[in-house]
Amino acid sequence: MAKKLYVGGLPYSTTDDRLREVFSAAGAVESASVIVDRMSGRSKGFGFVEMTSDEEAQTAIDMFNGKDMDGRTITVNEARPREERPRGAGGFNRGGRGGGGGYNRDDR
Repeated sequence: MAKKLYVGGLPYSTTDDRLREVFSAAGAVESASVIVDRMSGRSKGFGFVEMTSDEEAQTAIDMFNGKDMDGRTITVNEARPREERPRGAGGFNRGGRGGGGGYNRDDR
């Protein structure tokens, strides 16, 4: 059964093909994808690699976690299932009417 790995700390120049190429040293890669920002199309600095077996996934973790990839130290571990977020939570609510918050610049 395939095992999905989280790969963090990627150089922003990393492509899906480069990620696949690097991780193929640990075994057969089923898929490799770098996550990109929808608005800008730029990498978010992390991605996911799916290895074809649990053994190859563990080999990849052992080989690459904490190691250098193109000048950056990457983190590799087993991907956790995506958590459902309640609709409308979080985001960029700046306080609505009457101003935001923050500190008073005159109090410095």
